[in-house]
Amino acid sequence: MNTTPPFMGMVQPEADRASRLEAAHKRISNAVAYGLMVYTGLQIFLTMRALEVADNSLLPMVGLVVLVGAIIPLYRRLEKQWDATAARLADDPPALAAALTRARLTIWAISIGLPLLVTVLVAALVSVVAG
Repeated sequence: MNTTPPFMGMVQPEADRASRLEAAHKRISNAVAYGLMVYTGLQIFLTMRALEVADNSLLPMVGLVVLVGAIIPLYRRLEKQWDATAARLADDPPALAAALTRARLTIWAISIGLPLLVTVLVAALVSVVAG
C-alpha cells in the first residue's frame, strides 16, 4: 500500500526552489556587501589621494561620503533586479547559475571600475584647474 499522501511529491520541488532562491539571494547579497567594501576602499585610497593633492580641506571627506552614498541605491537596485531574475530562473538551475555569475561580474566591474574612472576624472579635473 502506498503511504505517501496525494500531491506530496510536489512539496519537494517547491522546497528545492525556495532553497535555490534563498541561496541565490544570499550569494548576491554577499557580493553586494563585499563589492561595496571594495568600492569604498578604492575610493578612499585612490580618489581621496588625488583630491588631497589639490586641496587640504574637508572637501575630500565630503566627496567620499557623496560617492559612497550615491552608489548604495545602485547596488540596491541591482539586488532587487537580481531577486526578480532569480525568481524567474529558479526552476532552471543552469540558467540561474549563469545569471548569478553575470550579476556578480557586473557588481565587481562596478565596484572596481567606477572608483578607477572617478580617480581618472578627478585627476584630470585637478590638473585642468591647477593648470
